Amino acid sequence: MNAHDTQRTTSRRGGALMLIVAAVAAAALLATVNRFTAPRIADNIAAEQLRSLRAVLTPGSFDNAPHRDVITVHDPELLGSDESLPIYRARSGIQPVAAVLTVVAPNGYAGRIRLLVAVGIDGEVKGVRVAEHRETPGLGDRIEARKSGWILGFRGLRTEEPTTDAWTLDRDGGAFDRLTGATITSRAVLGAVRNAVLYFSAHRAEIFPATTESVPLNGAPPSRADNMNPSASNQDSMLAIPSSPHSIAKIHRHPPQDPA
Repeated sequence: MNAHDTQRTTSRRGGALMLIVAAVAAAALLATVNRFTAPRIADNIAAEQLRSLRAVLTPGSFDNAPHRDVITVHDPELLGSDESLPIYRARSGIQPVAAVLTVVAPNGYAGRIRLLVAVGIDGEVKGVRVAEHRETPGLGDRIEARKSGWILGFRGLRTEEPTTDAWTLDRDGGAFDRLTGATITSRAVLGAVRNAVLYFSAHRAEIFPATTESVPLNGAPPSRADNMNPSASNQDSMLAIPSSPHSIAKIHRHPPQDPA
C-alpha cells in the first residue's frame, strides 16, 4: 500500500469516526431535551384534559381530578365503538358526582362523531361536547358548542326518559329540535347521547363501586387500578381529549344533508 492509499484510508476512518461521534452527541442531546420537556408536555396534556372535562361538568360540583380518575369500558352496542373507551369520574370528597362517558356516534353524515357525555349520579345529563367529527361546515358542524347552542339542549335530560319524546327528533315525531339542514347529524348525536345515558343507568354501580378512592385535584392517581377492563391500566387507558372543548378533527366539505 503506497502513501496515497494509506492517507485515503486514514481519511475515511476519520470521517466515519466523526459521523459516529456526531450521532452519539445528537442522541445525547435529544435524550437531554426529552428529559426536560417530557414532564412539561405531560402536564400540558393533563391540563387540557381537565379543561375539556370541566366543559361538560357542573362548575364547583367536584373537587377531585377526573382526568386521573379513569376506568375503561367496552360495549360496542351502546358506546358505538369496538375499542375500549374511557369513563372519567367526578367526585366531591368521597361522594360520586358525575361520570363523563366517551361515546361514538358511528352513523354521522360524514362518519364517526366522538362525544363526551357527562351524566350526574342522579341520572341527569350535565353536559355534552363534541370531541371529534368530520361533519359538513356550516351545517353538521353546528354540533360544536362554539358554532351553535344546539348541543346544550341535552342538559337536564334524565336516564328515566331515554325512550320518551324528549329523546326523539322533532322530524321523527319527537320533541328534540334538529339542526336545520343536518337531520342525519342530529339524529346520530341524539342516539349516541341516549345510548350513553342508557349505559350509565345500567352500569352505575360498576362505574362508582363503593370501594374506590377519590383522586385529589392536585394529587397523584391511586396506586391500585380500579378498572372495569382489567387488561388495561388507568394510565394506558386514558384516550386523548382534544386540547379545548371545541377541538375537532380536520373538516371535509360535503353536500347538504337535507333541504332545510
